[in-house]
Amino acid sequence: MKTTNINFIGNRNIALIFSGILMVISIGSLAVRGLQMGIDFTGGTLIEVGYQKAADLNVLRNTLDTQGFDDATVQNFGTAKDVLIRLKPHEGISSVDLSAKVLEAINKTTAEPASVRRVEFVGPQVGDDLAEDGFLALLYSTIAILVYIAWRFEWKFSTGAILATVHDVVVTLGLFSILGLEFDLTVLAAVLALIGYSLNDTIVVYDRIRENFRALRNKTTEEVMNISVNVTLSRTIMTSLTVILVLVSLFFLGGEIIHNFSIVLLFGVFFGTYSSIFIASPMALMLGISAEDLMIPVKEGEVMDDRP
Repeated sequence: MKTTNINFIGNRNIALIFSGILMVISIGSLAVRGLQMGIDFTGGTLIEVGYQKAADLNVLRNTLDTQGFDDATVQNFGTAKDVLIRLKPHEGISSVDLSAKVLEAINKTTAEPASVRRVEFVGPQVGDDLAEDGFLALLYSTIAILVYIAWRFEWKFSTGAILATVHDVVVTLGLFSILGLEFDLTVLAAVLALIGYSLNDTIVVYDRIRENFRALRNKTTEEVMNISVNVTLSRTIMTSLTVILVLVSLFFLGGEIIHNFSIVLLFGVFFGTYSSIFIASPMALMLGISAEDLMIPVKEGEVMDDRP
């Protein structure tokens, strides 16, 4: 099968400058604007209402916006007749009064009155605990990745993989900060999935680099990396396109509840593929990775044992 011959590693400085700019913008936005935390982290009120017929979510959203509940998240829950409304805390209003005001607001513009199924209040302490546990999960998974790749390959590869993964996560979170998209538990789950996808793509490239270091003894480190990236490129593109097709379908057909989940993974797949090629491998190269680092050590006495 014919493979490409693109000088990815030779163009690493352009890619690193581009990534550096993205990182600065993302970190700046996260520092200044932060993330728009959802009710899962901030606490708030959950209101589930039911209708006899399928509810028009766009009408409900517009109604709540005009009635002063512009922070409300409206989505189907289970069936098209069941609607879940999530609201952030409103100062001076209890969850009971808030649910009554919401019910009154949505019943003004709908022919069929909604019936309240349940009202739940998520306290801010619960939200704080979820936020802490979620970001600890990110930290622990990153440490586990560092240890695993260092054990399987070499610490220079491990560092390159971690830098590539951090790049993907920071840029994706920066996108959410810039666009003002809500960050909730589903988005956090998508970020964790993004880490796994990015890592898997990087390991495929690293595995081929290790094989070629041992097979292509007459090539330089940069040449070996370029050959390895080009050999795995078709596999990477096909995998990414397959995942993107699924995510686009989820975005348009899966409902609003997983829109942000799909957005994270769509950008994550793109940046995960990009970073595996332009961040992970060049970083290992800049750290001085060479064929000697990946050679299988010869056991003491093994050469003597092979003599007749």
